[in-house]
Amino acid sequence: MQLAAIIVSLVLTVVGVALFARAIAQIYRSVRLGQNVPAGTRTDEPVQRTITVVKEFLGHTRMNRWGIVGFAHWFVAVGFFSLVLTLINALGQLFKADWVLPVIGHWLPYEMFVEFIGVMTTLGILVLITIRQLSKPDRPGRKSRFAGSNFGQAYFVEAVILIIGLAIYSLRGLEGALAGVHGYDAAYFLSYPLVAAFRGTSVSTLQNMIYLTAMAKIGTSFIWMIVVGLKTDMGVAWHRFLAFPNIWFKRDAQGGTALGALLPMTSGGKEIDFEDPGEDDVFGVSQVEHFSWKGLLDFSTCTECGRCQSQCPAWNTGKPLSPKLLIMSLRDHAHAKAPYLLAGGGKNMEGEEQATAEQLKDVPQSALDEAERPLIGTLEENGVIDPDVLWSCTTCGACVEQCPVDIEHIDHIVDMRRYQVMIESAFPSEAGTMLKNLEKKGNPWGLAKKQRVEWTKEVDFEVPIVGKDVEDLTEVDYLYWVGCAGALEDRAKKTTKAFAELLHIAGVKFAIMGGDEKCTGDSARRLGNEPLFQQLGQENVAMLNMAYGESAPGEEGEDESTKKPKATKKIVATCPHCFNTIANEYPQLGGEYEVIHHTQLLQHLIDEGKLIPVTPVEGLITYHDPCYLGRHNKVYTPPREIIAKVPGLRSEEMHRHKERGFCCGAGGARMWMEERIGKRINNERVDEALSLNPDIVSTACPFCLVMLTDSVNGRKNDGKAKESLQVVDVAQLLLDSVKLPADPADDPADEDAPEPEPVK
Repeated sequence: MQLAAIIVSLVLTVVGVALFARAIAQIYRSVRLGQNVPAGTRTDEPVQRTITVVKEFLGHTRMNRWGIVGFAHWFVAVGFFSLVLTLINALGQLFKADWVLPVIGHWLPYEMFVEFIGVMTTLGILVLITIRQLSKPDRPGRKSRFAGSNFGQAYFVEAVILIIGLAIYSLRGLEGALAGVHGYDAAYFLSYPLVAAFRGTSVSTLQNMIYLTAMAKIGTSFIWMIVVGLKTDMGVAWHRFLAFPNIWFKRDAQGGTALGALLPMTSGGKEIDFEDPGEDDVFGVSQVEHFSWKGLLDFSTCTECGRCQSQCPAWNTGKPLSPKLLIMSLRDHAHAKAPYLLAGGGKNMEGEEQATAEQLKDVPQSALDEAERPLIGTLEENGVIDPDVLWSCTTCGACVEQCPVDIEHIDHIVDMRRYQVMIESAFPSEAGTMLKNLEKKGNPWGLAKKQRVEWTKEVDFEVPIVGKDVEDLTEVDYLYWVGCAGALEDRAKKTTKAFAELLHIAGVKFAIMGGDEKCTGDSARRLGNEPLFQQLGQENVAMLNMAYGESAPGEEGEDESTKKPKATKKIVATCPHCFNTIANEYPQLGGEYEVIHHTQLLQHLIDEGKLIPVTPVEGLITYHDPCYLGRHNKVYTPPREIIAKVPGLRSEEMHRHKERGFCCGAGGARMWMEERIGKRINNERVDEALSLNPDIVSTACPFCLVMLTDSVNGRKNDGKAKESLQVVDVAQLLLDSVKLPADPADDPADEDAPEPEPVK
């Protein structure tokens, strides 16, 4: 028995280690096939990045949002790494049944640690197995987050962990019995029942049982290693190794998610200069090797847990996009094509083969066939990603927010869109109208610029305009960036007028641009038209900087004595898309501003006593989190605090709210595209709100306001919503309740109220 155990275990160990080492080298070479990233963007602040990895792993920061799942997974993950010494101990036991690790083998804290973690790992995997069984796709169907995952691979990994956990527990009981433990011993505080059960068994039998159990533990461990060594695309296994570098190389060294700003377009590790692009610049992604190496690492790291899928508004409304399945498809394609690419294969922008037949002669036919597949294409075209998958994304960020291994789904989707728009001109036809309007008129509706200020004639107070009523923005506290929707869309204009009136009541000095401003470019960029975003953004940045009293280009030689002092560039926006773009993306274009959302400023004014809600607004209200305000910029509290200050209201949250809030369907340029597949996303969201039977649905975004209003009106027509149901912006709600503040001499404002924190 002992000899057989030694031979089997050592053979499996040698083969497993060799194949595993080879697999690591293969994955490294495959990831290196991706494009470089701009220098320093993934390696800055190495100490902080390491701290982030430790915090995310030990804190299980995303997993623990899922209750018992996170708790169980923590023990499985920690046990996998911390119990590796028990594998060494088992190898020693093959030769001497009572062998223990030197120094710490009989150290009580270590023995108790092994007992506790070993048992909790076993219980943890049993919990995860149970959860997987309860969530099998053949029961709840599309609602299962495991739909599309590789169940066979998952069962194998779960079985391996369970067997190893049981082997550790059994070995502890056998060790105690062989050591002649009589009576309770703290070193065996959990395995003592086994110690007692084996007591009285002959020494030779105990030894043989230890040899057999140690062989089972070692054999299972290295059979697992052999399998994953042969299957480098087995994400459910490899994520436990690749998650660490993937988190370390994430966008934000401080630990933030890859939300907010989109990354600039790069080629060969450098940002593309659209005024003078290089001859070899690659625009967007049309082949898997055009993704960055971080993108290829993302694909390999996916653990197929489906948290992204469970939160995706497209998937939940019957559309073909699942963030998980998209990443899995890209992973499988990248791994299948890797032998061809590693042999020097690849095509230029004209589709011409760059490798010689001699270079490709040893490449498997399967890899050559994979290389012929278009990255974006229909099923009939044998495409890797169907166009309907690509264009279903609202860029809401739910997938990125929930991913426990920090995969950057939106970046990869937009990169593929960029190629389709810029090179192939292949995108939903309705979006073409929006792009033409942006190019010709500077707004998605194609309206004349003078109409941007028409709303100011509909209020009974003066709205200062830069260059007309005020010379520049040094004379006011805030620039109110009205945005295209707020200036041109009738429903959104109600928010604009309400917010401006609240600023007027509060005595806040503000001004608006005079109509020369352009769309911030949010929709153009997320659709994939990066040059148009750059053009719109650069024009806006130049205009804003001049409005803040900075020298225009060519005036750098102006006498210092005649220059005005630089103003603090404070901007307030009612549109979260404008807010996000100006705050997070205009710095890429040289525009550095302090930007806040209107709900943040309104909350501050209430706290100061400059706005006092007193008139009751009766009814039940539920608040819808705009994705670009909430998930992308983490502004959840101010709108809720404003609602809480309005007397008479009863507030109730929808099931999906805050970081798990459900999209309205307008993001990612979807505002300008028809929904032809599945249920409309805005209808799904409104149906969730209607389940509460509210009197008011409130939000803080003009896009959300339009989408939710359209759906509510439709539900009213169907008799599914009461006629009195309103959809309003938080600013409208506050205006209905506010009054002029008391005389400052009688009711002084709280001068110590903190300033709202801007996005910088």
